Amino acid sequence: MTDYATTIATRLSLGVRQVEKTIELLKNGATVPFIARYRKEATGNLNEVQIAAIRDLVAKLQELDKRREAILASIKEQGKLTPELEKQILDADNLTTLEDLYLPYKPKRKTRASMAVEKGLEPLAEKILLQQNIDIQQFAKTFVNPEKGVNNTDEALAGAADIIAERISEDATARNAMRKFFGTHAMITSKVVKDKADEGAKFKSWFDWSEGVDKIPSHRILAMFRGENEGVLRVKIAPKNEEWATERLDRLFVKGRNESSKVVYNAVRDSYKRLLAPSIETEFYNQLKARADQEAIKVFAENLRQLLLASPLGQKRVMAIDPGFRTGCKVVCLNEQGDLEHNETIYPFGSVRDEHDAIKKIESLAEAFEIQAIAIGNGTAGRETEEIVKQAHFKNKPIAVMVSENGASVYSASDVAREEFPDYDVTVRGAVSIGRRLMDPLSELVKIDPKSIGVGQYQHDVDQTLLQQSLNDVVESCVNSVGVELNTASKELLSYVSGIGPALAKNIVAYRNRNGAFASRRELLKVERLGEKAFEQCAGFLRIRESENPLDRSAVHPERYALVEKMAKKVGASVEQLMADKSLRAKININDFVGDDCGLPTLQDIMKELDKPGLDPRTKFEVFEFDNTINTIDDLRPGMVLPGIVTNITAFGAFVDVGIHNDGLLHVSQMGDRFVKDPNQVVKIHQHLKVKVLDVDTHRKRISFTLKGL
Repeated sequence: MTDYATTIATRLSLGVRQVEKTIELLKNGATVPFIARYRKEATGNLNEVQIAAIRDLVAKLQELDKRREAILASIKEQGKLTPELEKQILDADNLTTLEDLYLPYKPKRKTRASMAVEKGLEPLAEKILLQQNIDIQQFAKTFVNPEKGVNNTDEALAGAADIIAERISEDATARNAMRKFFGTHAMITSKVVKDKADEGAKFKSWFDWSEGVDKIPSHRILAMFRGENEGVLRVKIAPKNEEWATERLDRLFVKGRNESSKVVYNAVRDSYKRLLAPSIETEFYNQLKARADQEAIKVFAENLRQLLLASPLGQKRVMAIDPGFRTGCKVVCLNEQGDLEHNETIYPFGSVRDEHDAIKKIESLAEAFEIQAIAIGNGTAGRETEEIVKQAHFKNKPIAVMVSENGASVYSASDVAREEFPDYDVTVRGAVSIGRRLMDPLSELVKIDPKSIGVGQYQHDVDQTLLQQSLNDVVESCVNSVGVELNTASKELLSYVSGIGPALAKNIVAYRNRNGAFASRRELLKVERLGEKAFEQCAGFLRIRESENPLDRSAVHPERYALVEKMAKKVGASVEQLMADKSLRAKININDFVGDDCGLPTLQDIMKELDKPGLDPRTKFEVFEFDNTINTIDDLRPGMVLPGIVTNITAFGAFVDVGIHNDGLLHVSQMGDRFVKDPNQVVKIHQHLKVKVLDVDTHRKRISFTLKGL
């Protein structure tokens, strides 16, 4: 069977020893963030992406071996497993090769070829394949047998040709030749289904489209496949010239110019059209889909990472407003911890009197609850509500920030929200979510299914298992890179901490509710079902701000506390003094502390933590304001330069909000000289930037922007 470490090391261009140690750590229950952060010496400093790739490849190779065993058992049961075939199967390093080897032995439904075999025509097919100079008509007469359903020589030859056609379609060399041919010559075409043009107008761009399979981008693949799934488009994958394909098969199977060769020649064409081409088309369809899925998932994952790591405002007293015209604006006031202190509804969009009363209410609530920031949902009536807030007069002027509402309604109707706020309706919960995501986007957004946050591309069309795995990896990575305050974190946030999960998170919160705040990291071991292994995995990522041990406030792992104490002792100081005094740290030569299980990478990480314990890796929060003269799409004119905020990034560009409820497209072609294949190299989610209006289509509500000339 496959040597996983060697195979993976070759595929990922890593050292075999690195891969072996990583596989061992994963097998023993270590998480990707833990290995990347605290086992650098073992893995040779591999990062999270590399470790996750090793984990995923191990799973794929295990699935491959599982399939290999099933195939060997099936062929052996048929009594057809030869030593040569067994070796080929054992040596196969991918699923395609494995399935090609199995294809001739794979139990299948009745086919024209299998019925011909039942009629005793297999020897005739084998004789024809030899392509000798014999009278094939005369030889075929010997197979005429009305009792078996072979009434004449034509039927005998037709049955033999069916057998030959199936053998050609199952031949590994022929299939590989066709794969290579499709790879360089196949086109993917889409046509509109008759009478579906009006119904499927959104797919108009693909009503008559043709493009090489080796050139088509992922977003176009997914768009065409969605159109096909909705019954609007008919998609086909085939070479531009099918004669070239059959000519390549002729070279493999047509060996002469006699009567037998003519039968083989015709069988090649039948095999290609009826069996081989549809099979390879399906393969390419699946391959294109898999490729498009991977690229779309990669974009989604990167967008999600940026969104989760968006700058937090921090612990401030926040008023959050969920805007609405007819139903009014739901207003909530939150304290520094995000707890709900007050809620009510204002109706500023009726009469002048209503507007005046709403402004007065906002002013009085801001003073009563000492509000430091106002979060305004960016949905319907968002800009109008922002204007109302700007008219208010505050004693201590709070900042006002437009906040994305994406996913707020999903959260407000969720079990998590009902558990947090059982006595409040969805409108209050939604407003609270808007306020909290201003204070700490990561802590609030982990409560929402990432697919509902609104930063993906065709997220409902891609492989949902792969998508979920990728998004979970991103959330876990973000949570652990930032660190979690143990005494205030929700169970949803705690569940993403390395080694914890939903069950232990629930137990931690229950313990906290019964016993009060944790005094130290070691106290975690008193939590029900949280043992030494879970403690090892999670402790370094949890913070206890009020702990007597200053290292509990840092990312230094408890397994290294003794080492830090040794450092402090060497310079005649306490750990707290060492962390507070840069001159003391400067006296330490970390090479003196290198040991068998602790090398320079870990020691360098420890020194960074002692310098800035528990440092939040997220950037500092910056207030953003739209152009207050632009409120609707009708206000836009080509050439205008406006402040905007990036809301989503796709393979073909980025969407930018300039404050009019319709995001505009900044196409990759309009990103200027800075664009190098990947939009994420130019822009980031929630990035503040200036864009120039390139075109405005008010009818279709489409806007295009450019960075060129700015």
